[in-house]
Amino acid sequence: MRSAPAPGATPPAIAGGEDAARWVRGMFARVARRYDLLNHLLSFNLDRYWRARAVRRLRPVLARPGAQVADLCCGTGDLMLALAAAARGGRVYGSDFCHPMLAEAARKAARKRAPIGLIEADALALPLAAGSLDLLTMAFGLRNLANYAQALSEMRRVLKPGGVAAILEFSAPRNRVFAAIYAFYSRRILPAVGGAVSGDPEAYRYLPESMRKFPAPDQLAEMMRAAGFIAVRYERMTAGIVALHTGTAE
Repeated sequence: MRSAPAPGATPPAIAGGEDAARWVRGMFARVARRYDLLNHLLSFNLDRYWRARAVRRLRPVLARPGAQVADLCCGTGDLMLALAAAARGGRVYGSDFCHPMLAEAARKAARKRAPIGLIEADALALPLAAGSLDLLTMAFGLRNLANYAQALSEMRRVLKPGGVAAILEFSAPRNRVFAAIYAFYSRRILPAVGGAVSGDPEAYRYLPESMRKFPAPDQLAEMMRAAGFIAVRYERMTAGIVALHTGTAE
């Protein structure tokens, strides 16, 4: 039986709260320069497919006249830039609390000449007005926040009525054989390769552990409903190792 999910990110030997946020920020700062390489390598380039599929699902919101869109925990900006390429008018922003990650996103946006707005901010306390956005996305970031419920509440706060939240996160496969293979890969191969390439073994021991402790898709869906979202749905991808959750603000 799956244990109860942690209330937020749980780095090694840290109870949570501000200490957890500080640890996660420092960890991402250390791996920022090789983060894209490792994402593509360790996912066998499936991360590109997951983001592209999420953007396709969100096209109706992106097509709204003057849509205001923000990608939270944007990291080096891959999803943010994909959203900007698909948007028709409006404005796309990226937000992250790790400055080196935002610096990588800024360089990438400059190369593509993408009209992106970047905000250095904690997803638990966004410097945005209530009811100001049409779409909020977060790809592989929620599990690294110190408080999942607070993050969902903050997402709900800044969305307009009818605005959509979309969360892309790792999940546990349902097939037992595939789940066993995936568990071996995430606990043995991923930390070894990630640690060797990034030069930060601790970071790539933490990341697979954060996946294991994250709420299952049905649990996250319930958390979204508790935060005030309606029409909450999720779809699994790639044999269930990733799930895309969407919910609408009332």
